[in-house]
Amino acid sequence: MGKNDDDGPGVSDAEWDRFVERAAEEARDAPQEPSARQRMVTERLRHEQDPPGWRTGPAWQEREGRGRRGRRAKAVLAVLVIAGVALIAVRPELLIDRLTGTSQAREDARNAPPSAPETAAPTAAPPSVDPDRPTLQEPFRGSPALPWADGAAGIELPAAEAVGGMTGEQVAEALEKAKQFLIAANLDPATLRGERPKAALGLLDPKDGETAELLDRSLAKPGRDQDPLNLFTRYDPAELALVGGVVKVRGRMWVEPGEQPGQARVLADYTFVYPLVKAAAGSDQVERTIVRREITFSIADRRKWESTPGRLWLERYRVDLANSACEVYDGYVHPAFDADPVTGVTPSGTPQDPYDRSKGIDATGQEGCGTVSRS
Repeated sequence: MGKNDDDGPGVSDAEWDRFVERAAEEARDAPQEPSARQRMVTERLRHEQDPPGWRTGPAWQEREGRGRRGRRAKAVLAVLVIAGVALIAVRPELLIDRLTGTSQAREDARNAPPSAPETAAPTAAPPSVDPDRPTLQEPFRGSPALPWADGAAGIELPAAEAVGGMTGEQVAEALEKAKQFLIAANLDPATLRGERPKAALGLLDPKDGETAELLDRSLAKPGRDQDPLNLFTRYDPAELALVGGVVKVRGRMWVEPGEQPGQARVLADYTFVYPLVKAAAGSDQVERTIVRREITFSIADRRKWESTPGRLWLERYRVDLANSACEVYDGYVHPAFDADPVTGVTPSGTPQDPYDRSKGIDATGQEGCGTVSRS
């Protein structure tokens, strides 16, 4: 052991070496205070990497969620607004209908009850309705015929009674035959397509040879003086098609005594409304042709008059065609469409209401190519 300068006990070299080694180890393990520069850099980095409030994670996520939902809602609303503007640009009638009340009027017309059967001549024309354009889905939109009966349901027969020396049974049979003729001549799909109206012709008495010959000529070679439209409704299937397959019908039938005993007359006055469209693919404009017919059939007691059982004689017939080309005698109706070129005779005169059944066909005084007030 050595001594120090004041003669105290000394520390050997081995002990000193152990002391220095232990002190170095403790210095390495002890936490070290960062320098001022290190503290400044650390603080700056902490602020840059961790935005204020970052520890309130759920609240931050909620704010972000509301922002995303709000942006999505605004985007959806913008799309709806754009779609609505585009729809109104294409179909402005949707907005106009809503503003003018046409939509409600249209709904009221759809829900209107069916018209009651016509048992006597009406005293006035049907009331006016909104001039709504027909469509492929609603071909009778805007027409007074909308609540009328469909097809044969519109041909209702009165109670049969003995008239002019004809028994009630004979009158009932005549009424039924007259109804069958109206159906075959104006509603049968084959007749409408321009085929020979065999069923209708088969109801007429072959002993009335003059009428049979006239009808045969008119069907074989239509013309001004022998037009099949005078008795049959027909269109060219290469040109037109019936929309929806429904024809609206309104009218009445009644019986009167004939000119002489043993004769009776069955009188029919009916209006048929046909919605038609061009046969070309993609056509969607619907036009209605209105055909009114006044027909007088006669039946006679076979003990006094020459006749065939179960057949009818045509005594007279009149027709009024509304919305069909004037001065065209090819045996077909020709309603006017917007795309059609303007040709032929120009309609003129006071517009007539084709739905007005309060006056007879001859009472209008209209001759030639007239105009209609509605279709």
